[in-house]
Amino acid sequence: MDAVGTRPQPVLSRTDLADRVLGGWLGRIAGNMLGKPVEQGDRWTRERIDRYLRRSNALPLTDYLPAPGASGTGPDLPDLRPEWPRCVRGRIHGSCRDDDIDYTILGLHLLRTHGFAFTTEQVGTLWLLHLPYLQTFTAERAAYRNLANGLKPPLTATYDNPYQEWIGALIRADIHGWTSPGDPSRAAALARRDAVLSHTGNGVYGAMWAAALIAAAFTAPDVRTAIETALTVVPASSRLARTVRRVVTLHEAGVAWEDTLTTLAQETAGLGWLHIVPNAAVLTAGVLHGDGDFTRTITLTVRGGLDTDSNGATAGSVAGVLTGAGAIPAQWTEPLRDTVRSAVFGFDGARISELAERTLELATLPG
Repeated sequence: MDAVGTRPQPVLSRTDLADRVLGGWLGRIAGNMLGKPVEQGDRWTRERIDRYLRRSNALPLTDYLPAPGASGTGPDLPDLRPEWPRCVRGRIHGSCRDDDIDYTILGLHLLRTHGFAFTTEQVGTLWLLHLPYLQTFTAERAAYRNLANGLKPPLTATYDNPYQEWIGALIRADIHGWTSPGDPSRAAALARRDAVLSHTGNGVYGAMWAAALIAAAFTAPDVRTAIETALTVVPASSRLARTVRRVVTLHEAGVAWEDTLTTLAQETAGLGWLHIVPNAAVLTAGVLHGDGDFTRTITLTVRGGLDTDSNGATAGSVAGVLTGAGAIPAQWTEPLRDTVRSAVFGFDGARISELAERTLELATLPG
């Protein structure tokens, strides 16, 4: 399953491919920042997010989240995350730092350093060299600690790690989709080799599915086709695949977005707000009901709750690849100022356009 094989060439001009890769980067960063202020799914539920938006006269949501009023969010709502002053509308001057973007940058550095034949051990070494321990969380922190203590994969994912099927591996998957345009099988194989450092089971399948979804978005005729294609790279009997198919079936039956999420919340109850399965449901619903429209895709996904910044980032990546950078509305991209903040050593303040150009170089390599 981990063989990369020969890559088919996508039916895209270099100009179109460049626009879509940049769209993926911009979309991922914008979606991440949209969801960051309410990233605490056990407190910021879907209902509370929409209550905050209604109170702020921000529905329908077409821009970054509004700042809270002078008295804060109010006694019936949680506080926004402490980083909110740097990632709400009117206050954004370049992207905020976030682990969802750190891993994308680190994944790019991995491929530029070791190529597509990288090993899982090399992923771990780059973490130790370039990523501060306190900027890792859940499964990644457990794996980092295991690496520092001398363990090797796959033990890094299984020893003293209760987070093996959480969302962490999925947030590292985009780079493998962007560098395998039109080749979801290849993207999934690369994402799997990365993911097994810290995850098992559905945690790995989530990363493979996300990478394949993004790769498929380069050439698929529509969102539904991209999702169906991505499902072919993971075991059909896995809970991840069954949950994604459930959302697709409800969408096909004409069930509304809100009712779909209510149904899936009931069916995935007890897994927790950082588990990959309920988050894959929120992400799939947002992408399907967004139907290729960038703003609708990321806003529905973030309004869906759970791990809002991670889901918003992946949804933005998919939508950005589908539309291309040139079609992303300016309210999402202009505040970013072509600048990304990062905890990855040597990359803080990098230009988004330069990261996209380096990604394009990898995406156009033969074989």
